Amino acid sequence: MQRITRYFFAAALLLAGCKHKTPQPVATDDPAPVVTNNGQQITFPDSASTSFFSVESVGDSVLSGTLHAPGKVAATVVRGDEGGQNIVLFDDPGLNSDYSQLIQHKININHIQQINITQRKIELDRTQDLYDHGAASGKDILEAKSNLSMEQTNLANERTQLIEHESGLKAAGFDPEALRSTSPGSAYIICDIPENQLNNVKKGAPCTVVLSSFPNNAYEAKVEDIADVIDDVTRMIKLRIRLNTPDTDIRAGMFATVTFQVHGDNKGININRDALVTSEGQNYVFVRTAPNTFTRREIRTGQQIGERIAVYSGLQNGESVVVKGVMQLKGLSFGY
Repeated sequence: MQRITRYFFAAALLLAGCKHKTPQPVATDDPAPVVTNNGQQITFPDSASTSFFSVESVGDSVLSGTLHAPGKVAATVVRGDEGGQNIVLFDDPGLNSDYSQLIQHKININHIQQINITQRKIELDRTQDLYDHGAASGKDILEAKSNLSMEQTNLANERTQLIEHESGLKAAGFDPEALRSTSPGSAYIICDIPENQLNNVKKGAPCTVVLSSFPNNAYEAKVEDIADVIDDVTRMIKLRIRLNTPDTDIRAGMFATVTFQVHGDNKGININRDALVTSEGQNYVFVRTAPNTFTRREIRTGQQIGERIAVYSGLQNGESVVVKGVMQLKGLSFGY
């Protein structure tokens, strides 16, 4: 009997505990942002959801910035031991070969023009005169003409090979004639800039060069020339900068950073490049149009200087453009 009583007492305690148990709340996910108007407008449920995004206010200003370009000491010029001919030391063995063969072809061309062809013309004139006086045969005339034609062919071949090596040097950013006349102690820096920066960096533009080997030394220089070819893969173009310095510690192959201070011509709206998104060839930004709402806006852009891009249409002064979290908005807007 006592055992049965104990069982009933335990059961009563268990039931009492179940009646007073507080139900636990069920966790729910945060409401998702609402995307409307074919992805053009994104509205978040509260300000906590939008705190991740950063915006900047746009307005009219002169587009300016600092452009940093990677570079290298591509060649140095030293005085030769014999003949007074300067020696150009390239960091690329292929350019060494191009330059030495170019000089040799120039020597050959000069020799063929000044000596060989001149001599063959004299021989042809003399043979023609002998022929006119009956002292030479038609065979002699043909042989003299053939000798002259052979030298002219040799000249054409030399010029063709000269162009081949000249093209190799120009593609690397060098002017073959300038190399031959450069004074000893000069160092050539070749740097690359994107093709969309060509409007901002012109021939003669000032720049500052810092070599990785001597980070505490800043060399002031100017752009001596701009290459004729844009790389088809990287879309970069080479600039040539010459340092006139007696510093013999500078060696071909040293890395460098070239800095340009660039400025636009007129005032206008411009944005940070981080704000720009591109889809199917069109440029967009996201504008905060309400505290928790962002609107996708198509814009027409212009030149880029450093981190800033000119905007010709699509934005008004005082509007707030998203500069952080742009990729997240792009994914929501375009459904990625």
